[in-house]
Amino acid sequence: MGSLEGRVAIITGGGRGIGASISKLFAAQGAKLVINDLGSSPDGQGGDQGPARDVAAEIVAGGGAAVADGGDIADVATGQRLVDLALENYGKLDILVNVAGILRDKMIFNLPEEDWDAVIRVHLRGHFSTIKPAAAYWRSLRNPDGHFRIINFTSDSALQGSPGQPNYAAAKMGIVGLTASTANALARYGVTANAIAPGAATRLTQTIPDEKQLGFDAAPGNDSPDNIAPIVTYLAGTSSDWLSGRTLGASGLEVKLWNNPDVIASVSSDGPWDLDDLAAKVEGEFRPLADGLHPSLFMSQVPS
Repeated sequence: MGSLEGRVAIITGGGRGIGASISKLFAAQGAKLVINDLGSSPDGQGGDQGPARDVAAEIVAGGGAAVADGGDIADVATGQRLVDLALENYGKLDILVNVAGILRDKMIFNLPEEDWDAVIRVHLRGHFSTIKPAAAYWRSLRNPDGHFRIINFTSDSALQGSPGQPNYAAAKMGIVGLTASTANALARYGVTANAIAPGAATRLTQTIPDEKQLGFDAAPGNDSPDNIAPIVTYLAGTSSDWLSGRTLGASGLEVKLWNNPDVIASVSSDGPWDLDDLAAKVEGEFRPLADGLHPSLFMSQVPS
């Protein structure tokens, strides 16, 4: 028996790249799937029912169970439909994996409003559209031992501040906050939530110049999307409750645990701040720590 035998999963962006790799490994481990993929271009244009349909057909041909959906994940009706498809076809839902995303990269001073809105819509609203109906279903079950799973996708671009992706970084950091909030809100209903920051060669990363591949350090030959699927499969199983709320990284053959935001220093005053006193305390206490935190990520990233 596979580690996901009898479990039911929704996977968005499941027709290509990382999502397709997850879909196939989940199926190999016994999961029954609802695979969603709009089949758009990397910047979110157009649509094609083929990717989701083809991966689902491949899984069924191999003896697995999968149904396909080609809807726009940022449409809240699509999120509800995916949950309904899981319940109608398999009678339950155990796992939700939100992979779907797009890129429209520009520096902040050149970023069109519509490119900001499109990226925020697909990533943040796309996660909301599936998490809300899935959470409502799991809440209705009142099963604290359900081992239900939400697995979201963030990015090193957010966690480290990619200079050419302000819209994408904002959306992906929003997903970290959404994941933490969801983990805290749904724990009593047997639901865990995690975020994955992946590094792999996909259609999206192929649109990013090499010098802007911030955080993506998988060695050539180890950059397959297939290398992301195992940690997602582990999280989707029934033994990962202890990791809820945490962000993990996966790149090449390495899996990383990111720290949660934490206060590392503080200064205080006995009364209203004197600006000179505040400046002296901040520079004396914070600057030595700040100088040692990822120094290559900020000042050295100023473009020519």
